[in-house]
Amino acid sequence: MIHDLKAYPAYKDSGVPWLGRVPEHWTTKPLKRWVRINAAVLPETTLPQCEFRYLDIGAVETGFLTRRPCMLRFEGSPSRARRIVRKGDTIVSTVRTYLKAVYFVADDAEDLICSTGFAVLTPQLATLPKFVSYLVQSSPFTDRVTADSVGIAYPAIAESRLGSFNVVVPPLPEQGAIVRFLNHYDRKIRRYIRGKQKSAKLLDEERLAIIHRAVTRGLDPNVRLKHSGVGWLGDVPEHWQIAQVRSVAQVVRGGTPRPAGSPVYFHGDAEPWITVGELTKDRDMYLCSTATRLTAVGVERSRTVLPGTLLLTNSGATLGVPKITMIRGCINDGVAAFLRVHPEVNKEYLYFFWTTQTPHLRAWVDLGAQPNLNTQIIGGWPVPMPPPLEQQAIADWVGSHAHGVTRSVDAVQREIGLLREHRTRLIADVVTGKLDVREAAARLPEEAEGPEPLDEDEALSVADEEPADDLDATPREAGV
Repeated sequence: MIHDLKAYPAYKDSGVPWLGRVPEHWTTKPLKRWVRINAAVLPETTLPQCEFRYLDIGAVETGFLTRRPCMLRFEGSPSRARRIVRKGDTIVSTVRTYLKAVYFVADDAEDLICSTGFAVLTPQLATLPKFVSYLVQSSPFTDRVTADSVGIAYPAIAESRLGSFNVVVPPLPEQGAIVRFLNHYDRKIRRYIRGKQKSAKLLDEERLAIIHRAVTRGLDPNVRLKHSGVGWLGDVPEHWQIAQVRSVAQVVRGGTPRPAGSPVYFHGDAEPWITVGELTKDRDMYLCSTATRLTAVGVERSRTVLPGTLLLTNSGATLGVPKITMIRGCINDGVAAFLRVHPEVNKEYLYFFWTTQTPHLRAWVDLGAQPNLNTQIIGGWPVPMPPPLEQQAIADWVGSHAHGVTRSVDAVQREIGLLREHRTRLIADVVTGKLDVREAAARLPEEAEGPEPLDEDEALSVADEEPADDLDATPREAGV
């Protein structure tokens, strides 16, 4: 059906460069003349002392809610939680706008509160709420928001600038046809994505099972076992030792120059800048390059690590992810490094061990009083230690057997990415009038309302770069 779609019979110049030509009977108007922006904001003096659902930018990507809103009390909630979001509203990220976080909240029966990093768009008369959502999540609109944002590390757009954007609005019946058509294909694409997510999850569980058995039981199926003394490790080979990490390596934390994003420190041409996002962007064991570099002054205010250093994310939603850097670079304070590793300890073996500990590390943070993995927690973590030759054999075997599964997971993730790109292109072409869907929408069958749910674990790949509390000494250059 999509391949049969045609253009409208007649077009006119919209007068807006990023919109170009639009259907002749559509209207162009500023966003602020079409919807209300941030109509309901809670004043600090009237904050209720009760639980509420709080939505922050890290839980949203364009058209998808990647994590449920968390339950908080205003007494301990973020001071930026001020926007009221009601059924039918659309939220748009106005800080860290490169994330292009846009979400329609019609399915939330109760009001929720969102960060002031969002703008809340409330539809007015002669406007379908879901059409507002589709229009502002279209790539022409989100690209315009990104282009007009100000700032380097955390680009943002002012409410007045956002409200001045011209948008193109079809008549109300046509909005209904567009919403009906896009809802239909959105459900289909989400259904495909959900199937791919399940496949990726099963494959990743298989990969972790392969690794976990090797790093806790070894390669000999007939080896005598003993209890490790650690609940989540279970039994280990009788001849292995259980050591604390600090006994085989020095654990240190990175440093982020302040203020974050300052051109004095960032986007220079000195050392590569190794962030949480760089460590979590893929499943590769090794980090071979970074997107940005620090200035020479920024390097002095960070911590430099040498090639061959084992790293571990220690804060944010993606803590507990390991990586071995093959480049010299500076690590931010969301990253821990293992220095002066004992000569009888294989770093690749340690890397594979840490990949199995991610859920346990996150559970520790959730249950404990610490908001992140400080160096004391990491240093005190128990690790099974086989003899050196056995460590090497395990690392080689796991690298060989887990590699095929990892490639399969990556292939499924690429397919998910292509599905989302297709969805993005389709929305953009329909809401800007490049494709006429009126007849196609009229032929669609009746369907249940509501989007196909997605796995909550399908989150943004962009890590939280907000640093946790500084827990280490002054950053300095470190050797391995």
